[in-house]
Amino acid sequence: MSELSGIGIGRGIATGPVARMSPPPPAPEDRASELSLEDETQRVKEAVAAVAAELDERGRAVGGTAKDVLEAQAMMAQDPTLEESVQTRLKAGKTGEFAVHEAFAEFRETLEQLGGYLGERASDLSDVAQRVIASLRGLPAPGIPDPGHPFILVAEDLAPADTALLDLDQVQALITIQGGPTSHTAILARENSITAIVGVAEAAELTEGEQVIVDAVAGTVFTEPTEEQISDAESRRAAREAEAAAPLTPGALADGTSVPLLANLGSPKGTAEAVELGAEGVGLFRTEFLFLSADEAPSVEEQRESYQQLLEAFPGKKVVVRALDAGADKPLSFLNDQPEENPALGLRGLRALMANEAILKDQLTALAQAQENTEADLWVMAPMVSTVEEAEEFTALAKKHGLATAGVMVEVPSIALMADELMPRTDFASIGTNDLTQYTMAADRLLGSVATLQDPWHPAVLRLIRQVGAAGIDSGKPVGVCGEAAADPLLAVVLVGLGVNTLSMAPAALADVRAELKLHTLEQAKSIAEAALTAATAAQARESALKAAQQS
Repeated sequence: MSELSGIGIGRGIATGPVARMSPPPPAPEDRASELSLEDETQRVKEAVAAVAAELDERGRAVGGTAKDVLEAQAMMAQDPTLEESVQTRLKAGKTGEFAVHEAFAEFRETLEQLGGYLGERASDLSDVAQRVIASLRGLPAPGIPDPGHPFILVAEDLAPADTALLDLDQVQALITIQGGPTSHTAILARENSITAIVGVAEAAELTEGEQVIVDAVAGTVFTEPTEEQISDAESRRAAREAEAAAPLTPGALADGTSVPLLANLGSPKGTAEAVELGAEGVGLFRTEFLFLSADEAPSVEEQRESYQQLLEAFPGKKVVVRALDAGADKPLSFLNDQPEENPALGLRGLRALMANEAILKDQLTALAQAQENTEADLWVMAPMVSTVEEAEEFTALAKKHGLATAGVMVEVPSIALMADELMPRTDFASIGTNDLTQYTMAADRLLGSVATLQDPWHPAVLRLIRQVGAAGIDSGKPVGVCGEAAADPLLAVVLVGLGVNTLSMAPAALADVRAELKLHTLEQAKSIAEAALTAATAAQARESALKAAQQS
């Protein structure tokens, strides 16, 4: 048995044969067809009909929103305008492959120029064209394979739409050659509890049908396993499933140290699922959903209704609401619609709110009114805080509006480095590890070319978190983490070892983090954190922590 290494997502383990993501076919050359017009026309008709039928069948199989998406793609393939455009090219003597390629590309350009909903469908058209061309060449359709049995999916990387459409009865686990712990594949895998290992460079050598074991805890793909090793992996998977189905308990370490596990939510709609999965409250409630599709800021009454709906789901429990996090990177015409060359460093978060104080005051008023009508323990925090003065100003304003507990997000190095001065001036801190990593590493979190730098395991990020955790302990003020890092089970242990009190994550990640915390005492968590801190790179930090955890 040989081992391939990558970054494990969650604590899952899976076994099965490899099925590779089929790549899109190369673009056809512009050359004269050697077939008659009638034969080329018939070929194209059969290929289009086959692709449409396959898309319809897949839609019926998965149901829900995916069914609508796939049926729309099937209709695209058979659009009369496209058929006419393809026929024009066939009459000019082009091959079926080139006629489809050029006609679909022309139609795609038209959709892009129209913009809006139709513009957003342009990429779907490319997918349909690639499927038709693959069919004409007798190749497998690009995208998710369908070998007719459960399999381990291997891909260079996955588009969000591919990940969302995965049939989890068939796909036992994901292995991607590219990607890091904060890639969209990793994020969606966590949110959907999919066993996954990303960044496995050697996965390019895995062959179709090859049996493998995927161990996300170890971040390892085992090839050529024996029957005994497969049986052992299956037993571990069954044990994990039984563990996940056990009665929910509060988050805690092995020695009983309490670590409340909270949920990250983007609207009140997710409250029921969060409660069902054992969320002990909400660590990050994003309020942007009320604002991003509006032409003007919602009224106090509109906001109060939404906040109240959220708070009513968590009587007696902590709910941390983040003030509107928008601005230059998420422009709103009523907040700041001036283009900026570097929006991540521009007028965003609290900076934008302070420049439009009426919007902030309305939001705080609505939150205070919602609090009066419910029994939840409401906390409010400000995004993108860079200075101690900003923290003081926000905290004072929130309290003036009747909100008892006000804190700030630690997302930029400046405020992390000033944590000892920050903590006495506010009620709590919540570390947003996605942005903290972005600003520490000077790497745009949305830019794929620097994705490898977006790793919260980097010792530079961990040292900043340690500084905030220590300031929290010294001041007696709570420090939480509400970024992607909290959803990584082993990193969650490291965070607790660095002084973090609460962890907030996508609800689907709660079970894995709860189970990992139970394996370590507070002293062991501190030792694991220290092992990560003394590393020189993110990879070494992860490896050192894993070794320390296995020895504890």
